[in-house]
Amino acid sequence: MRQGLTSSAKNLRHAGHSGATVPDLHRLPNPQQHGYICRPKSLSTKLHEAATGCSHRYPEIGTTVNTRLTWICHGATAASRKALFPLDEPLEDKAAEDAARMAALPRADRIVTSPALRARQTADALGLQARTDPVLGDCDHGRWAGKSIAAIEAEEPEDLMAWMSDPEAVPHGGESLVDLGIRVAGWMDNESALGGHVIAISHAAVIRAAVAHVLRAPPSSFWLVDIEPLGIVRMTSNGRRWSLRFQH
Repeated sequence: MRQGLTSSAKNLRHAGHSGATVPDLHRLPNPQQHGYICRPKSLSTKLHEAATGCSHRYPEIGTTVNTRLTWICHGATAASRKALFPLDEPLEDKAAEDAARMAALPRADRIVTSPALRARQTADALGLQARTDPVLGDCDHGRWAGKSIAAIEAEEPEDLMAWMSDPEAVPHGGESLVDLGIRVAGWMDNESALGGHVIAISHAAVIRAAVAHVLRAPPSSFWLVDIEPLGIVRMTSNGRRWSLRFQH
């Protein structure tokens, strides 16, 4: 078991280098502007009163509410490079420069960001005026925050294994992966009801949970999604279900 733990921890450290969670942890076509979503409208038609004096009314016809969601993972930090559970570190200088060089993003109806410094700095580097939303905050790693994977493996090997194998486990006293998934799914469903295009700057853990929600995958699939710093994941919703969206 110890050998398996060591192997898993090495994989997590490797994932940390790419910005994975452990360390940092349909549409309606608009002919005027291709690629954007038409605003949802409530449509109803009413007949004029007939000659007999009886009024008639067609039933109200509701249109589908279409939503586009663009996730952006914040840039790299010293914690993600060193495979540490994050505190509230700033971006590395190069990460801010890389964000500033990213291609321009499509117009958005709403732009929101995690309150974490690294997420807010990413939004600034991208030239986005975003409001903060605590629901987009990183997974709470409790007393492990600021510690390295290697240190946790040496000090609490059983707890680390429990956290890696059981999505409901909270050996660090923070937030379980199941609770994280519920939080993210609730936020996405609220955005789905609003329609339009929303850009969200958040963390690898949050985006992983969002992907699992879209795919209706079990919580254990959380570890099968790798989100790199400044990675972009696009999703769409027709008001009834979410889908992943891939584009060139």
